[in-house]
Formats: sequence, C-alpha cells, structure tokens
Amino acid sequence: MLSIETVCNALIDSAMELKASDIHFVPKKQEGLIQFRVDDRLIEVKRYPYPFFRRMLSHFKFKARMDVGEVRRPQSGAMDLNSFFGTVHLRLSAIPSAYHESLVIRILPQNDFFSMNELSLFSSQINILSRLIKRASGLILFTGPTGSGKTTMLYSLLHHLQHQMNRQIVTLEDPVERKVETFLQMEINEKAGVTYGEGFKSILRHDPDVIMIGEIRDSSTAELVVNASLSGHLVLSTLHASDCCGALMRLKEFGIGDAELKQTLLAVASQRLVSLVCPYCEEQCSGFCFKRRKNRRAGVYEILSGFELEKCWRAISNNEQLLSGAFRRLPFYLRHGNAMGFIQDESYVRWTGAAR
Repeated sequence: MLSIETVCNALIDSAMELKASDIHFVPKKQEGLIQFRVDDRLIEVKRYPYPFFRRMLSHFKFKARMDVGEVRRPQSGAMDLNSFFGTVHLRLSAIPSAYHESLVIRILPQNDFFSMNELSLFSSQINILSRLIKRASGLILFTGPTGSGKTTMLYSLLHHLQHQMNRQIVTLEDPVERKVETFLQMEINEKAGVTYGEGFKSILRHDPDVIMIGEIRDSSTAELVVNASLSGHLVLSTLHASDCCGALMRLKEFGIGDAELKQTLLAVASQRLVSLVCPYCEEQCSGFCFKRRKNRRAGVYEILSGFELEKCWRAISNNEQLLSGAFRRLPFYLRHGNAMGFIQDESYVRWTGAAR
C-alpha cells in the first residue's frame, strides 16, 4: 500500500493538473470524501475509509505546522510544496463538523504569470487598465467576490509595470499569496508588531514607485491607502464589494471624503471570472479536452473612471439614484459575451440570474 505522503503528494499533483483552486476534505459518517473546486464547480475525486482519511488530514496539518491533536477548534496553517507542476503555496483551514473534522486547502501556484491580455475576454477593458497604470500617482481599486481573480489581475499588472516600465514594486499583504523574487513583499504580522500602519511607514522609506496593499478591510486601512496615493505613488488595492458603485459606497462608509477621493481615485474595476465555451465540445467539455485546454476561464470587467466615476461618486455623496445607462455595467458585458458564444450559459445565469 502507498504511503500517506505519496498519496497526499499525488492528490496535490492531480489538483494542479486540473488547475483546481481548492481541495475539500468532507467528512461523512463512515468515510471521507475528497472534492476539487475546478472553475467554480465541485468535482468528486475519491472516497476513503475514515481511518485513512483521518491520516491524510493529520499529514497535511503536521506539514502546515498545525496542532494535529486539536480537532475541536478551527485552525489555519500554510505550507510550500515542490510539486511535479512547480512550486505551490498551500493555505489550510480546518474546522470541526457534525461528524468529524473538515479541511479545505487553497492552492496558490507560485510560478504562473499571465499576460494582461490573457485575463480579459474583451481587449478594450485591458486597454483602459493599461492606460491607467501608466500614471505616476493615484489609486486603482479592484473589487469582486472571493475567487473572481482580483489577486491574479493585481500580480499581472505589477509584473507588467516592473518588466515593461521598470517600476520599483513594494507590496504590503496579509498574508503574501504569491512570492515573487523581484518584488519587495512585506507580510503583516500583528504579533510581532508589523501592522498595516507600521508597514506603510516602512515601505515609504524604500523609495517605491508602485505600492500594492492587499485588501482594504476597515477605515484605518482605507485611510492608509488614500494617504499612500496622496504621497505621490501609484497604489493598487482590493476591496470586497458587489460592483464599482458598491465599492464607492464602502469607501464612504469608511469615512473617505469627497476631496480625498477626487484627488486620488483613478478608477474602480469590478470583475467576474466566467467559464468559456469549449470550441470543440461546446457546453459539456470532455474530460480529456478539459484537462488540456489552456484557457478555460476569462475575466469580465466593469471599469469606472474619469467623468463616469465623478458622476457616480457625486450621486452617492448626495444620496441620489444613479441613472441607468450612466456607464456600462457587468450585465452588459456578460450578455454581450454570451450572445457572441464565448460565455457558457451556466456561467451567464450564475452571475446575472437571468434565465436562458
């Protein structure tokens, strides 16, 4: 019988071959179920008897420096692994469930960089972003639900800025999701006194051209991001909101004033990852074809900048209703992509709620 380590490494290899984003270990009464999340779908991989399933969980927890004996409290951990498909960073989350302990592993490949044109379904949206990142200072925000590709887009933009425009990149993240040798990356560690505030003061002394702050979570982080862009740097960051107008509303809730935003905010981009129609199999792609397709998903972006951004912020500040058609929203691009035969019907319904 194969060792636990061999089985676990093979599981990671299989997940990376399918470009899965997560591995789910789901405990049942007498057995354990393993699922991959691939392009927003959960695919059942295998079922193991519970004793073997439990040993697999213990192996991953041990490697991630988690408490193997603790099964009653939630835990989190991280580890790096040299897989057959390259270096990968794994983030682990374990929680107790009704039967036994459950584990989810987030897979973060470290070697994959996509060009900006590969990430968007519509080239016009990337052209707008390409123009915006040429600015010497200002703030660009990316918003969207978890798993919508915000981090991938951020790193691709930073990679482009460094290699095409020779910019000095400094990031402040919690945690660092992708380690890049050519970036200066600082990780938040509140136990050691490295907070967003302290980290921000430090990175300003490192003469950066571009600052990436991982996520705006509260009013203090929002103020830091605005101050960084006021100091003459180009700042990129993310924010959880449903769309561009929702991001502006959250900034208002965080206490960012009209004058600050007018001086700093260049654009807000809201994005979704959509599944593309296979040119060979159409909607239901065969397993063989599915594994070998390079581009299975692409981003669709709603970008608010310039006069449209000003008009939207004014409406929010005055508690007025934004007129329909003020700018092209995500549903417009999703309908357009679906009508042209690029976006799968299932993905279109998922993000718009419209029946097909």
